[in-house]
Amino acid sequence: MYVVVGLGNPGSKYARTRHNSGFDTVELLAARHDIRLTKRRCKALLGEGIIGGERVAIAQPQTYMNLSGESVSLLVSWYKIDLSHLIVVYDDCDLPAGALRVREKGSAGTHNGMRSILYQLGSEDFPRVRVGIGKQPEGWDLADYVLAPYPTPEARKIAYDTLIKAGEAVEKIILEGIPKASEFANAWSKEEHG
Repeated sequence: MYVVVGLGNPGSKYARTRHNSGFDTVELLAARHDIRLTKRRCKALLGEGIIGGERVAIAQPQTYMNLSGESVSLLVSWYKIDLSHLIVVYDDCDLPAGALRVREKGSAGTHNGMRSILYQLGSEDFPRVRVGIGKQPEGWDLADYVLAPYPTPEARKIAYDTLIKAGEAVEKIILEGIPKASEFANAWSKEEHG
C-alpha cells in the first residue's frame, strides 16, 4: 500500500497556480488510473485504487499548505504505512520551471508544507517528487509568485507537461523503485533544459 500526497491549497482561488503543482500532479495521476478523489478523510480529499498491481491512496490535503503535516500524519496513521510508502509531490522554487527531482529523503528546504510534514512526522525519511517552478522574478515577493497564475500559454504548457511527468515519476517509484524514478526525472529535466 502506498499513500501519494500532492501538496497545494484548497479552493478555486489557488487552483492551477505554481504552489498547487502537487495537487495538479496527483489529480492527473488519479485520472490516468481511474481513481476518483471524492472521499473526505484525514483532513484530505482522497481516492483509492490500483497502480500497476499496487494498492494506492491518492490524497490532496484540505488544510492550507502550511498545515499539510496535520493531514499527512493522519493519513500515515490511518493506512498504517511505513514512511517509505509515503510519496509527497510538491512545487520547488529552487528548481528551474519544468525540472523534476526524485529524492528518497531530505530536508524541507524553503517549503512551508514540507516543513509542516517533517515536524508532524518527526522524520524526513520518505520519498518525494519535487516539481520545479523556477525562482520569482526580481522584485517579486515569493508568496505572490507561487500563488500567481501562469503568465503565458507557453508557461502553462511547460507546467502541464512537467506535471504529467511528475505523475509518471510517482508510478516509477511505486513500480520500479527510487533509483529508476530518479533517473527518469533527471533524464526529463535534462531533455527539458539541455
